[in-house]
Amino acid sequence: MTGAGGDPRVQELRGAVARLRRQLAVLPAELPDRAAADDELAALDAMMSHGMPEVPRLRRSLLLIAGAVGSVSALSPALTEVRERIDGFGQLPRGR
Repeated sequence: MTGAGGDPRVQELRGAVARLRRQLAVLPAELPDRAAADDELAALDAMMSHGMPEVPRLRRSLLLIAGAVGSVSALSPALTEVRERIDGFGQLPRGR
């Protein structure tokens, strides 16, 4: 079994990441940071296959991916799904 002992959140996030990766791969538009997005999506997938991911690291990955794909409307639904799945792991503690 891969991931965090079959945790459904891990499987849902892996599915969302896979969908975003596929959509990014077939996007005809030139994106200057496409490689950065691909690398971070691959890192997310690897992180989830090695156990329960850390929420701060998930959020950092999300910021990097969102910054890399910019405002490409074709990727917005898939990126939103990744964000929602990351949110499923819980909120970060608020600063003081």
